[in-house]
Amino acid sequence: MFRRALTIVAAAAILGSAACAPIASHNGFQAIESDPKDIKVGVDTKSTVRGKLGSPSGASTFDPNVWFYMSQVKHRVAFRRPRVVERNVTLVSFNKETEQVMAVNNYTLKDGKVVAFNGRETPTRGRELTILEQILGNVGATGMLPNNPQDSGVPGSRPGDRR
Repeated sequence: MFRRALTIVAAAAILGSAACAPIASHNGFQAIESDPKDIKVGVDTKSTVRGKLGSPSGASTFDPNVWFYMSQVKHRVAFRRPRVVERNVTLVSFNKETEQVMAVNNYTLKDGKVVAFNGRETPTRGRELTILEQILGNVGATGMLPNNPQDSGVPGSRPGDRR
């Protein structure tokens, strides 16, 4: 009896500790065969970089000769929010004329800055109708077609309509 209770408690402890283990999710660029540190300044070109690292995660908005390779790792424990534990951004800049690598910069999570986000919303103009106003809004409204024969040229009237 005591042995069975001890086995049940041990199994519950093992399952409980496994439930609290963080689940890791990897996003973005992952260097499998080649490392961004292998890129040589003045030697590699756009085509060799693309051959080694693949297509970039993004390019600069203002300069298409700057490529970014981004990746991050998030850990999630049970019901809590995911937490970013690792982030790597590799910036590769190229010369415009020769397309050779001018610089390779590596940034990590420590290099990032927290930006204060303002959660306020800008109100829109106009007024919002309630559901009851939307349903009953057209009750009692007149029809779209004119009742007077003089109004036969009014948009929305049918040709030859004689009421």
